[in-house]
Amino acid sequence: MKCPFCGNDNTRVVDSRPVDDNTAIRRRRMCDTCGKRFTSYEKVELSPLMVVKKDQTREQYNRNKIEDGVIRACHKRPVSAQQIKDLVDSVETEIYNKGEREIPTTEIGEMVMNRIKTLDAVAYVRFASVYREFKDVETFMDEIRKMM
Repeated sequence: MKCPFCGNDNTRVVDSRPVDDNTAIRRRRMCDTCGKRFTSYEKVELSPLMVVKKDQTREQYNRNKIEDGVIRACHKRPVSAQQIKDLVDSVETEIYNKGEREIPTTEIGEMVMNRIKTLDAVAYVRFASVYREFKDVETFMDEIRKMM
């Protein structure tokens, strides 16, 4: 790394430690030429993930939207906050492991539905009714029959 004082390229790391929230590393560096010390921070930079909505508009990925949908589906159900967090974490991991820059909301919805189905049947039907835009009772019944 280039020294901010003399501009020399020869610097060395004399100390490294994680930042308080463990999202970056603080590095204490020393210039081999002028001997001055300075601090740098190293953080992982992920390219922004874009979500393609049903109407083909795009917006930046937001974990909270998935979490809010799952929380609403699990309202007054025997599902713990930790189970919801684990479900959202696993969906998010699968999304990022795809390595794509864009992902359709339909794929995200299917990922959530596959996981919520094993978590709680009522929460699954609630989530599916919003995600698949059920129009009438018969559509609800069809989905319930598929589960049985």
